[in-house]
Amino acid sequence: MHIFYTPDLQEETYRLNEEESKHCVRVLRLTEGDQLFLVDGKGSYCEAIIMTAHPKACELNITEKKINFGKRDFRLTMAVAPTKNNDRYEWFLEKATEIGIDVVIPVISRFSERKEIKPERLEKVMISAIKQSIKAYLPVLSPLQSFKSIVKTPFTGQKFIAHCHEGEKVLLRDAVKKGSDVLILIGPEGDFSEEEVESAVKEGFISISLGESRLRTETAAIVACHTVNLTNQ
Repeated sequence: MHIFYTPDLQEETYRLNEEESKHCVRVLRLTEGDQLFLVDGKGSYCEAIIMTAHPKACELNITEKKINFGKRDFRLTMAVAPTKNNDRYEWFLEKATEIGIDVVIPVISRFSERKEIKPERLEKVMISAIKQSIKAYLPVLSPLQSFKSIVKTPFTGQKFIAHCHEGEKVLLRDAVKKGSDVLILIGPEGDFSEEEVESAVKEGFISISLGESRLRTETAAIVACHTVNLTNQ
């Protein structure tokens, strides 16, 4: 199955851009009459037939279109601190996209070691992941935000903060309500500060545990993502 990302998909015919055309014709060696699939990142999933196999402008005819393909009845937003090693953050984005996530917010907190990201590179990782996992929705990658900004922003749904400090916490798997929108805060390698946790709790966030093991940032984010998705199956 060959899937292409086509964000400007609108008509019954479509022309792949030069990069995708070259990949389609020269790399995959597809030709006239061959079938392929398109996703626009907004919920459309299409079957198409190649009409003109040109390596610079491959022309397609859309034979079937499904809208709201794979749409879920809940939204998962994760605010995750960029990791010191950027490859680890890309790994989180790839796997979370494959599992199922709607919004990613890179968050800067007191102990953050990395305070910048490369949005274009991260979006490419997510595009590759939706094609790999046959998803029609591309997660929204928000700009970098401060911890204070995120906890102060209104959110309709359940709000959780994962941390390793002592105190009352609940297991995420026991707290998530099926069908509810969810926002989860995951801190940097140095964790959130105790003051940050306290401020989040005052804003309605629930302190959660992801289990007995002390997890890396990206591992904790994947565990949380999987837990929410598994609860909603």
